[in-house]
Amino acid sequence: MPASSVPAPVLVVFHQENSSAGRVGRHLRALGHELDCRCPRLGDALPKTLRNHAGAVIFGGPMSANDSDDFIRREIDWIDVPLREEKPFLGICLGAQMLAKNLGEKVQPHDLSAVECGYYPIYPTPDAQSLNVACGVDLPKHVYHWHGEGFDVPKGATLLARGEEFPNQAFAFGKNAFGLQFHPEVTYAMMCRWAVRGGDRADARGAKPLAQHLSDWFIYDGAVAKWSQSFLKHWLKQA
Repeated sequence: MPASSVPAPVLVVFHQENSSAGRVGRHLRALGHELDCRCPRLGDALPKTLRNHAGAVIFGGPMSANDSDDFIRREIDWIDVPLREEKPFLGICLGAQMLAKNLGEKVQPHDLSAVECGYYPIYPTPDAQSLNVACGVDLPKHVYHWHGEGFDVPKGATLLARGEEFPNQAFAFGKNAFGLQFHPEVTYAMMCRWAVRGGDRADARGAKPLAQHLSDWFIYDGAVAKWSQSFLKHWLKQA
């Protein structure tokens, strides 16, 4: 295969030593993209340009987008790079909250200290229809969450999905940038690991029983898997 036809890698940003790109990583590799994995929390630098990348994904983590750590502030500021270069950008959970912060909006806990931990329904907005048509698959009706904070929708962004306790679940900014409060990357093995290491969040107000996380995976994951594969193909075409 000529070098020019080899797809560019996708930059993926993690926040923990044991983080995984999960299903999102598998789909990207199946599309021919290698993963350029960076963990700024452990000292990895982020590129000054994405000229040599097909896009970038910032995944979740247990920290807050409001934390004062230098790496958090650097990541939020770095999002200017894909936005300025109009490269595909995807923020998942913490990554979506960082995108919202970059665009000038608030990230904050639930008023009643509730969390979303497990599978919860989401409700596509009318503006999601064009994305559904482009992907050829509708947004899934139930998705997996693991968070205690939510984001406000940035000015100029388009809300794609609403939730019950956390009203803002997915948004698009322009054609290239997306923020998802939920976790389409989660595999069954990842879910088991999170359940074992869940800590206090699994016992917080609104969290689903851990056994229900696993049983709900068999009910809802098929639709999430189908959507995420189609979405990533569409997302990369925006380059």
